[in-house]
Amino acid sequence: MSRTATITRATKETDLTVELALDGTGDAVADTGIPFFDHMLQQLGKHAGFDLSVTCKGDLEVDGHHTVEDCGIALGEALKQALGDKAGVRRFASIVVPLDEAAVEVALDLAGRTFVVYEVAVPYESIDGFDTGLLEDFVRAFAQSAELTIHAHLRYGRSPHHICEATFKALAKALGDACALTGRGGVPSTKGTLSG
Repeated sequence: MSRTATITRATKETDLTVELALDGTGDAVADTGIPFFDHMLQQLGKHAGFDLSVTCKGDLEVDGHHTVEDCGIALGEALKQALGDKAGVRRFASIVVPLDEAAVEVALDLAGRTFVVYEVAVPYESIDGFDTGLLEDFVRAFAQSAELTIHAHLRYGRSPHHICEATFKALAKALGDACALTGRGGVPSTKGTLSG
């Protein structure tokens, strides 16, 4: 079965398309009009081992919030669709990813239940049009639409750029590990399902 999805989402605020292949090579491209966010989405695809394409035209003249949040929603929908019934996946994963002085820990579960513990106190900065406060909005929107449990913790760090990038890379590595097929059949749950 092909673990792929294409999601289109159009509102008065954004018009976007996400294409996702879980069993990819890490080929990731993004064009959202926010250069730093594009770079973070490329990191997400690359380090998860997903093939990922994100294009979004948003109301950036207002601010970047709608673009970042809607990309999180659409990416979560794509992940949920591509995973299907989640048979054979590893399900749980966690990792600590360092980037220079920063280190971020992400643990996640493909449980089908949405819960987010977000303790990444990133200092405010605007990086190439990306307001660092939007990092949490992205994580929460993504978890909600993908139906994931995500715990994200900043171990330490000073640079807003490094903290944001370590968070995206940690999320990517944990996602890649959790979505990996183990070679064992069946859904990894005593309930027999991984949906809410």
